[in-house]
Amino acid sequence: MNNVDLTPAAAARVAAIAVRQAKPAILRLSVEGGGCSGFQYKFGLADAPEGDDLITERDGVRLLVDPVSFDLLDGSAVDYVENLGGAAFKVTNPNAASGCGCGSSFSV
Repeated sequence: MNNVDLTPAAAARVAAIAVRQAKPAILRLSVEGGGCSGFQYKFGLADAPEGDDLITERDGVRLLVDPVSFDLLDGSAVDYVENLGGAAFKVTNPNAASGCGCGSSFSV
């Protein structure tokens, strides 16, 4: 697949956060060991891409994924959802064999 997508809702939310924090509209998504299912997603604003980042862009917002994390995220989509439980970025990951109830960790 060779891609990680950013939905319009996620792009709009990143843009709004970036304006509030006076930072570039660049979201970094990475995967770390840990969480209740083995791996967990980590989100943060970035100042600039690093040399070997995969870069996806939507509506002027860039999504950065490092090569190691990309192996676990290929084909995923990052969305921003609001519901009665709160609001959060959500990753739909076709590579995840299972996930946890909070949606922030997964296993392969």
